Amino acid sequence: MSKEQRFEALAAPKGVPDYYPPESVIFYKVRQTMVEQAHLSGFQHIELPVFEDTALFARGVGESTDVVSKEMYTFADRGDRSVTLRPEGTAGVMRSVIQHNLDRGQLPVKLNYFGPFFRYERPQAGRYRQLQQVGVEAIGIDDPALDAEVIAMADRSYRALGLSGFRLELTSLGDRNCRPAYREKLQKFLFKLDLDEETRRRAEINPLRVLDDKRPEMQEQLVDAPLMLDYLDAACREHFETVTGMLEDMGVAYEINPRMVRGLDYYTKTCFEFVHDGLGAQSGIGGGGRYDGLMAQLGGQDLSGIGYGLGVDRAVLALEAEGITLEGSNSRVDVYGIALGAAAKRRMTGIINELRKAGIAADMSFGDRGLKGAMKGADRAGARFALVLGDQELEDGTIAVKDLAAHEQRDVELSQLTVTLKRDLEG
Repeated sequence: MSKEQRFEALAAPKGVPDYYPPESVIFYKVRQTMVEQAHLSGFQHIELPVFEDTALFARGVGESTDVVSKEMYTFADRGDRSVTLRPEGTAGVMRSVIQHNLDRGQLPVKLNYFGPFFRYERPQAGRYRQLQQVGVEAIGIDDPALDAEVIAMADRSYRALGLSGFRLELTSLGDRNCRPAYREKLQKFLFKLDLDEETRRRAEINPLRVLDDKRPEMQEQLVDAPLMLDYLDAACREHFETVTGMLEDMGVAYEINPRMVRGLDYYTKTCFEFVHDGLGAQSGIGGGGRYDGLMAQLGGQDLSGIGYGLGVDRAVLALEAEGITLEGSNSRVDVYGIALGAAAKRRMTGIINELRKAGIAADMSFGDRGLKGAMKGADRAGARFALVLGDQELEDGTIAVKDLAAHEQRDVELSQLTVTLKRDLEG
């Protein structure tokens, strides 16, 4: 190939991580563990579009949020319709529930989803433009017991991975009854500060968002800002105290953070975040809250809901920070076949196929490697057993089964191989 014909090597877009073996095994196990915890609590899977009409996120997430105003991947399709790659999951779930009348049956509707979400942010460790999340939404019931269930489920998801170096931060953002008085009090405080034009506009639209401003000069001015927890009405305070009491009953440790502001406008009442200090600046590993009023805002019934999004990327980094290796993460198969000779290879392909049909994870050596090189392949695959088949074994109707952990070998009749391996793997 001439210099003119050579092409520059391509790379993934900036801020979009690849997960490839062996690290991809850890990613997959993290995601599956989180999904399993949701299924144990009666949540059912929902598969969402990767892009939606832009109006869904503008109305549902909030135009004053950084997500909508700065971070969305929005473009016109060939029909000149404005569509957006999903930046979060709740609005899409709510749209689907309304569209397909899922809220007309038994409540709450309990749904679980996972996949990539997209935000145009400045990439750094733990903050990606394509982020992976596992989420849940419980829609239709305003019950503090449901809040506690969802929060405890998120806590179990992290603990099921072996993580312990995180903390749960909790607050209440009030509701439509008590928040207006607090909003007025907060705006009165904010408009006395030295605000730039953009921050003043944000204070006019949603003053709570100003409390989330991370700039040191703003944080200094916000030290004496009024806090929502001090302005809860009796109903919201009772709701919050019931949630914290139930968490205590379940042994879920938490800290009250009265200054917490989630990055989305739809949150009301219970709001929470899981924080891992081993991750540096991007310490939030997941969070969520209740969103009373969101369904009505999107054209549905006036029903309540609560949910969360757990960061798979952040959980993988948290495992690294705590030095945790997930069990089985170095293994991709249970059995590895090694064939010595053309006739043995033809028979081995059939053997491996039968093992897979029986539910046994199996692979084999390809190419013309000798026994020594093939055994290295078995080790790299993390296999528990290696199968060696040569001309003599073919003649005898047997196969050599090597236990790679115990360093033991025995001959097994080919007709009994599947039964023998299933027994040994399950024993």
